[in-house]
Amino acid sequence: MKNFISFIIMLFITNTSFGQHILSGSIKDARSKEPLMGVSIYIPATKQGTVSDLDGKFILKHIPKSKIEVVFSYQGYQTVHRNIQFEQAQKNLQIYMKEAVFEMDEVIVSTGINKLQKDNVMKVAHQNIAALERKGMQNIMEGIAQIPGVSNLSTGTGIAKPVIRGLSGNRVLVYNQGVRLENYQFGEEHGMGVDASGIAGVEVIKGPASLLYGSDALGGVVYLIPEKYAPAHSFHASMQSKYFSNTRGTHQSLGLKTSEQKWQFLARGAYKINGDYRIPNGDLVLNSANKDKDFKMGVGYKDAKWSADLRYNYNHTLNGMAEGTGFEDKPYAFSGTYQNLHTNNLSLKNSWELGESKLKTNIGFSQFERALLKDGQDFIDMQLRTINTNVLWYLPERHNFQWILGGEAYWQHNTNIGPHILLPNAQTNNLGLFSTLNYTHNNTALQGGLRYDYRTIDAAYISNSRPGLKRSLGSFTGSLGVKQDWHDNWQVRLNFASGFRAPNLAELTSNGEHEGRVEIGDRDLKNEQNFQTDFNLDYNSSHFTFFVNTFYNKIHHYIYLAPLGYQQNNLAVYAYKQNDAKLYGGETGVHFHPHPWDWLHISSSFETVIAQTSNGGNLPLIPADQWKNELQINHRYSKGAIKKIYGGVQINHTFASRPDEEEDVYPAYTLLNTNFGMAFKYKKMHGEFNLVVHNLTDRTYISNLSVLREDKIPNQGRNFIIGLKLIL
Repeated sequence: MKNFISFIIMLFITNTSFGQHILSGSIKDARSKEPLMGVSIYIPATKQGTVSDLDGKFILKHIPKSKIEVVFSYQGYQTVHRNIQFEQAQKNLQIYMKEAVFEMDEVIVSTGINKLQKDNVMKVAHQNIAALERKGMQNIMEGIAQIPGVSNLSTGTGIAKPVIRGLSGNRVLVYNQGVRLENYQFGEEHGMGVDASGIAGVEVIKGPASLLYGSDALGGVVYLIPEKYAPAHSFHASMQSKYFSNTRGTHQSLGLKTSEQKWQFLARGAYKINGDYRIPNGDLVLNSANKDKDFKMGVGYKDAKWSADLRYNYNHTLNGMAEGTGFEDKPYAFSGTYQNLHTNNLSLKNSWELGESKLKTNIGFSQFERALLKDGQDFIDMQLRTINTNVLWYLPERHNFQWILGGEAYWQHNTNIGPHILLPNAQTNNLGLFSTLNYTHNNTALQGGLRYDYRTIDAAYISNSRPGLKRSLGSFTGSLGVKQDWHDNWQVRLNFASGFRAPNLAELTSNGEHEGRVEIGDRDLKNEQNFQTDFNLDYNSSHFTFFVNTFYNKIHHYIYLAPLGYQQNNLAVYAYKQNDAKLYGGETGVHFHPHPWDWLHISSSFETVIAQTSNGGNLPLIPADQWKNELQINHRYSKGAIKKIYGGVQINHTFASRPDEEEDVYPAYTLLNTNFGMAFKYKKMHGEFNLVVHNLTDRTYISNLSVLREDKIPNQGRNFIIGLKLIL
């Protein structure tokens, strides 16, 4: 550990750079001519960027190239592109941005290519966290469920995990601060250990991403983007407060950040508490309370040839394990079994300009401790430590070709501290090497790649019924895709990709009680291997957008739990088995902006996933079909303190579920949500107030993705969410 920390410090303080060109200027609203604060200024070729200050001004120094493309992007405005040729050492710009009818074209970072969405071969869903908060969310995974094709597996208000096109758990990777989040994610009964405060955006890759991310990215990737540093020579302070009526809960956040020309610093702390949640008949779901403390810090350095970003995130979460419904006037107390979770996440990203090529590295260390307490005593207590390294080498672009070589290695150790051994002490090592090639010419883009991963697992002896285990697992994966622009409005994408997932410790070594049943693992399980085809069609005009996304996913050796038909200690016994499976479906939607009512937006989308084993049975925990509809207003003002008023109504209909042989059918239901808010400015202070109501009609329903479904416990009733945000 000492050598690892010393290595991080050595990399962070290394500096062999010098500066060349300077780009500066100011950014204003095209209509009102008022300055715009928080506009993202980004140079894709050099990966340099900043944001505009309170006066709309920005400056970027030490730009190593004389000819560059600069992207200006801002929520609610059309993205601006400028090709800059430096005739002198310094260039000054005056940028006027127009309001956007639809969402801005974001720079996508999760694919490693750092291109705008419209230029990506792979379609990636992007959501701004601020936009999700305007519609209310109690945790970040609940927020991203608004993305078509994405759902969440939830337990009350404190536990939610992503489901991408029917796949979840270890089949979906979550990345935070650029490194994989490892926290026994196969379990349903605890959350991700990440608070939404200090997160700027989220990107979702829907489909196998094993080429870039290795094992466990078989179903997709959720990539969390940390908040940006303040512009050079500025200091910002911000606070945010929320109140949740249903749980009598609050969420408080305070952040500070400051930047000089080369050095940057930020820190943010948050505290969230939710009491037992209330169901529509007025009862509480007992012991469903949760408490969350979160702290994030970042230190950055950048110049012409080298940039570094050191980030740290600590999260402490207490989650109650629901124990039925009733009423008890102790909504914040943990009355029985609860979880005590500690997450430490440290990462260091570096980027070096090496002439016409570039080298990027990311080193991460995470420590996750999961303790399950019964009547205040440890029952399960495990600690998972992971060291992760990623290297990307961008070779010089030649004749519209860009070649990237990459590698990933991680070392992981599981240690038991508590009396009950759920998983054995184990060491897991993984090495992956890959190459990807991108070609762009006029309106056509091609992308393909190949990767190989090798993993070893060494699990310790527990008993004669749970002997030691040594396994070596390897797999090739690859992808090939094409994007074609038709005229000015149409885009079509076709992607083929393979992915794999190595069986986890629970599937290989379980032999005992877990989540209210007895689970028996299989030491000889094979890798899951899949092949997925994606087709995307997009139409975009000034007042109308339309999309169709379809996929077909064939998975060999799909791992699942099957009942054995008998009980042990009054608990049903399940065993891990394998069978081939297929998943297919997609998403389609429209977004209409009736001219000349620039403030009105109407959107509708439908999503479906059909998932079956090779014998025709349905897979468990597959999202029910959903039809989502929204009417939204967004009216901007150029005079006075109030700068924007927004609001809307969302009507979301969930169809009846398709159960497997062990599940019940969960009937269809419709939820009505509303939101209203306003943004204001007073002198140098920016602020935003909003009011959101979820489940306005107080509808009683049970989601088939609720962990409490088998206990017939309904989901949350009506919930008023009041929020206030201030930026100084």
